[in-house]
Amino acid sequence: MGGLRSADSEELVLPETALRGAVRVKCPGEYDMMLRHMEKISTSDQSPSQRVGTSVAVEVSVVIPCLNEANSLAFCVDKAVNAFRASGLMGEVIVADNGSTDGSIQIAEEHGARVVHVPKRGYGSALQAGIASARGPLIIMGDADDSYDFTDVPRFVEKLREGNDIVMGNRFRGGIKPGAMPPSHKYLGNPGLTALLNTLFHARIGDSYCGMRGFTRALYDRLDVRSTGMEFALEMIIKAAQIGARIAEIPIILWPDKRGRPPHLRSFRDGWRSLRFMLLYAPNWLFLLPGSMLVVLGLFLVVWLLPGQRQISSRIILDIHTMIFGVIFTLMGVQTLSIGAFAKLFSYAERFDRGSVSLKRWLKRITLESGLLMGGALFLAGFIGCAWITWQWASSGFGELHQVRQVLFWAMWLFIGIQVIFASFFLSMLGISRGTYIGDYDLK
Repeated sequence: MGGLRSADSEELVLPETALRGAVRVKCPGEYDMMLRHMEKISTSDQSPSQRVGTSVAVEVSVVIPCLNEANSLAFCVDKAVNAFRASGLMGEVIVADNGSTDGSIQIAEEHGARVVHVPKRGYGSALQAGIASARGPLIIMGDADDSYDFTDVPRFVEKLREGNDIVMGNRFRGGIKPGAMPPSHKYLGNPGLTALLNTLFHARIGDSYCGMRGFTRALYDRLDVRSTGMEFALEMIIKAAQIGARIAEIPIILWPDKRGRPPHLRSFRDGWRSLRFMLLYAPNWLFLLPGSMLVVLGLFLVVWLLPGQRQISSRIILDIHTMIFGVIFTLMGVQTLSIGAFAKLFSYAERFDRGSVSLKRWLKRITLESGLLMGGALFLAGFIGCAWITWQWASSGFGELHQVRQVLFWAMWLFIGIQVIFASFFLSMLGISRGTYIGDYDLK
């Protein structure tokens, strides 16, 4: 039988079975309500309607990914629960367990957390499952090693209530206690990755890898975060910046952790994974910028040396060999630009790139036929030029060839034309494989 409200006391009366493991939380309506902490569930075992306590409106869900954190997990859960009590927030604590074998699950349940079992390993996998089971429209995530102070949860909620979509903790502004972060991370890794993130995606944040952050359920559902590993944190910020989400920061303190074991993080391996991830999400920087520079440099050398050799100084003379390098640079640049176009279209089609308004316009204007016409024109121009030189060479009896520069020039355009033709076909195939054509692709 469900709980009944007494007319005399105006207090919610719950059955005895519902009071086990409950914590009294002050609600906005000035009622004291007993929030029963959820029994252990698996993400696929029960539907939301089957969960105990779903009738209680939850505003904030604290999600803590966990893998063998018995030494520190209780501190984190207790701090979050105490923060709810002190601030009057209606909240829940979810521990997304990634297969702990050290008693972390029992500790979480004993201290009032709801445990979600996540068989698929990975920091991102645990967070995805925990967030999926969260009932609150506001979500705060943080690590289970007690390096973050979960009594800061109300501060994150306050910034979210101001209209921000995501609120990042900033450890560099709040303070890093001695021994809390290795010097290589504090002075090189984190500042370097944050600077690169801001350069590539204009996120304008000061601590990209802070593990404690808050965000709205509405934003999270829009972002479609897919990373199952530690890249989860980066992907969230990158996509939030791409769609123009409101991002705010608050200073927080990073404390020495209490895990009592080696960290899961591996400095150089995970640093490379972060760098790789950001570059893959930024094809403009990875492909289009280097490709454009190669094309400009190559064409400059080819056109500059086409009339004849150039003397830079009494010892330096640039001749046909430098022109050959110019042709090579140009062809390499065109190939790199082609790969960049493939990457841009793929990221757009797979919803990795949410903010490419210029790409959207380009996809609607450029068709397969347009690419074939441009490639065909370049190929034809190069072919006619090479054929004319070949005819002149044949007329002279195939003697010594004095028009090597012209051969290089026209052959370059012939090769570029071929590249454009086949690149156009491949771009069209990328569109067709997703039920669209390159000329009328639209992001839905």
